[in-house]
Amino acid sequence: MKVAGLITEYNPFHKGHLYHIEQTKKVTGADSVIAVMSGNFVQRGAPAIMPKHLRTKCALLSGVSAVMELPVCYAVSSAEYFAMGAVSLLDKLGCVDAVCFGSECGEIQILEEIADILAEEPDDYKASLKDALKAGLSFPLARQQALKQYAGILSAPNNILGIEYLKALKRLDSPIRAYTIRRTGAGYHDTAISHDFSSASAIRANIDSPSVIERQIPKDCLAAIQNAYRQKFPIQSNDFSLLLKARLLSETADSLTRYADVNPELANRIVNCRNDFLNLEQFCELLKTKELTYSRISRSLFHILLEIARQDMANYGQAGRIFYARMLGFREADAALLGLIKRKSQIPVITRLSQKKLLDFPGSSMLNTDIYAADLYESVVTERYQTPFINERQQSVIKLPS
Repeated sequence: MKVAGLITEYNPFHKGHLYHIEQTKKVTGADSVIAVMSGNFVQRGAPAIMPKHLRTKCALLSGVSAVMELPVCYAVSSAEYFAMGAVSLLDKLGCVDAVCFGSECGEIQILEEIADILAEEPDDYKASLKDALKAGLSFPLARQQALKQYAGILSAPNNILGIEYLKALKRLDSPIRAYTIRRTGAGYHDTAISHDFSSASAIRANIDSPSVIERQIPKDCLAAIQNAYRQKFPIQSNDFSLLLKARLLSETADSLTRYADVNPELANRIVNCRNDFLNLEQFCELLKTKELTYSRISRSLFHILLEIARQDMANYGQAGRIFYARMLGFREADAALLGLIKRKSQIPVITRLSQKKLLDFPGSSMLNTDIYAADLYESVVTERYQTPFINERQQSVIKLPS
């Protein structure tokens, strides 16, 4: 059996994702596909627009064999940590032959050349990067400046993530082979709805339009999405505003620096500006500077809210990065894949939270953060739509019948 891995957010799941699944099977020759998916919080530093179990169901209905949750500490992190966490999970499953990602470039050889430079960091690259940073450029722009011949490629978000996946594979010395599919349709940041494949950004921006949902969501997923509308989603960053404000009021500039990605400059800005806090998105705009991007700030604020500490990330890295594979859902027709995972996986496969006893520290700490993040998200859903609260221990693995 040949198995391909996908690294996903499905925020929300749309026709472009269905195309990615279909093309992955075609170019890799895979019999089964495993998706590593962000849970209820995503890489740009925001809550997912709809809950992870709903997005899992859409993936299964669209041909994914099994969905594993990317731990939240990696899901809400920079591209480098996001990629390393996801690739490590696929690698430790022990049965994944290929990983396939979308990119604006569409040329795996070019992306691998850049990944080699960034992974090995030759002296001339490091010197150019240092000079660009000294000149006041943000790290992404400084990296583009240091790799002038690849600047256009490094400015495209899917290319950047793809390069980070390739770096992670190299640093792990993983046997997983990488493939890329050229991204088609709208650009990553486009907010206008297109006739073919709209971006997830555009769909989120127009999520309250029934016609958008009907045109952009695969037919097999429509009923599940429509039934959950105004019951479970949409959820936006500003829905977490009061929770964040309460947390910030209990912090000092010194205490804030214990959280991942919060340096002294940002900590001081947060404390000095918090009296002007109106909502989460407005606060990100207020804190933004030339050096501190909106996404960096938003991720940092969610690290504070979810209590993801700098020392936690260091502990995880030193101990092996990934300590369990938490299954969100699977297709019963792919029972052979589940048997393969059980035989080959180097880490416990968690299907119920009572299995937490299988984990030592820091794996138990990582899972506790996932549980807290999920319950916090569910609390916001409950408050916004006045629906019953279902805590994480009550949530079941999604099983798609044969």
